[in-house]
Amino acid sequence: MANGPRPIADVAAALGIRPHHLTLYGGDKAKVALEASESGRERGRLVLVSAITPTDAGEGKTTTCIGLAQGLARIGQSVCLALREPSLGPTFGLKGGATGGGKAIVVPAEDINLHFTGDFHAISTAHNLLAAMLDNHIHQGNPLGIDHRRVLWRRVVDMNDRALRNIIIGLGGVLEGVPRETGFDITPASEVMAALCLAEDMEDLRRRLGRIIVAFTFGRKPVTAADLKAVGAMMVGLKDALKPNLVQTLEGVPAFVHGGPFANIAHGCNSVVATKMALAHADWAITEAGFGFDLGAEKFFDIKCASSGLDTAAVVLVATVRALKLHGGVDRSELDTPDPAAVERGLGNLEKHIENIRTFCEPPVVALNRFPTDSEEEIEVVRRATEEAGAPFAVSDVFARGGDGGVELAQEVIEHAEQKAKPFCPLYDWSEPVKVKMRKIARAMYGAREVAWTKEAERDLALVRRLGYEGLPLCVAKTQKSLSDDPRLVGRPEEFDITVRELILAAGAGYIVPLLGDMIRMPGLPAEPQAEKMDLVGGKVIGLMGA
Repeated sequence: MANGPRPIADVAAALGIRPHHLTLYGGDKAKVALEASESGRERGRLVLVSAITPTDAGEGKTTTCIGLAQGLARIGQSVCLALREPSLGPTFGLKGGATGGGKAIVVPAEDINLHFTGDFHAISTAHNLLAAMLDNHIHQGNPLGIDHRRVLWRRVVDMNDRALRNIIIGLGGVLEGVPRETGFDITPASEVMAALCLAEDMEDLRRRLGRIIVAFTFGRKPVTAADLKAVGAMMVGLKDALKPNLVQTLEGVPAFVHGGPFANIAHGCNSVVATKMALAHADWAITEAGFGFDLGAEKFFDIKCASSGLDTAAVVLVATVRALKLHGGVDRSELDTPDPAAVERGLGNLEKHIENIRTFCEPPVVALNRFPTDSEEEIEVVRRATEEAGAPFAVSDVFARGGDGGVELAQEVIEHAEQKAKPFCPLYDWSEPVKVKMRKIARAMYGAREVAWTKEAERDLALVRRLGYEGLPLCVAKTQKSLSDDPRLVGRPEEFDITVRELILAAGAGYIVPLLGDMIRMPGLPAEPQAEKMDLVGGKVIGLMGA
């Protein structure tokens, strides 16, 4: 086991990755060729880290994920991480960095949180290249007969910018293109991002890009990226982006950090190729899914695992005393005050997520991410509740203690993980009607009574059926702040319905996106964005990690 960061070539060598499979980005990060996924050894066991419904207090899912890996390494286990790349939008907006915290981080944290190896830029470029070729096609005579009123493909930028949600392009006269309404989404919501993260290899990525539907003709026929002859150029732009990025934790545990779709507006998981590469080179691969189990983890199983043949040996559910107090009705200003009764009131959310994990026939392990202000009485409330629910429990103190603080959790995972992964139980069959799939998700994951559909959503569903795509899985876009589609309903809401506002067909990625409630795909900056606290002083970045 390494005691600290090493040259990245040494990290790769310890995994059994040969030098000719590496493209070095300095001495601390590298791209790894897809051919390295064939290691010749037995595939390791996969552990998914998820969380209860997130709050503004933060749950520390990535920190726990990294600390668990370091804890496994501390007790002599062969382990590798498979994590998502951070988006610049939240980095400069609400969160600051997304590479863990304290003594449980991946390094070089600054590079990973900023431009890293350029994957997000490559995805934005490929996405926007397709948009440019689409508008150019219309301007240059429009031989495909594209109806500019029925163009679906918006542009993307990796930044929170609400002013770009709805715009008009093509103004300025006949030489400037055809005026039309459009807008921007954030890059993590791009279908190109999803296609890259779900692709098994280069040819699979090519097929997925070719299927992307960008518009409809005046005759109501779909127009794809392949129809526009854009796929080859998009592949050129993505030639390095599909290769996983190898970095390491502060304690030298290898980590593939690759792909970054959000879980509230996309499928919220790192790339399939990175996950499989981690499994090919270690006995344990630790990965995460974004936001609460009802969002990223549901999609992890019903989309990522179902399409790629992956399965888990265990699921770790991260909770904090602070978050449970918020779910119990405590004001954020009072979180540092011990209040076991408030923790008790918030337990419904934790219990619901434990139920959700078992819906997939997977063994849950609850990790309490410890904060300095947690009292022993509060911790005991959570311990007692998880034991009553029949779930193993461990206190994770990885922020303060690194791998040493993750040993208890690591031991629980080893003890309770399946020795050989048994097939998970999918929530639904892809072949079922869209409304049946949506009802199963809403009832099983959220606890909703029923699902209402707007006229616009019914219209979208009719189109999905006409095009023959009803057999795709669902990638629900909803608020991460509640089990419901109303962000104000914390805890474990009861007696509520959800509303599908519209459907977005992502034929290239291979799923359908139901938009619930007021969900949008371009976030805005908060009143005091993290960017206000950042600066470059004497060549050193300050304020990046939320400090």
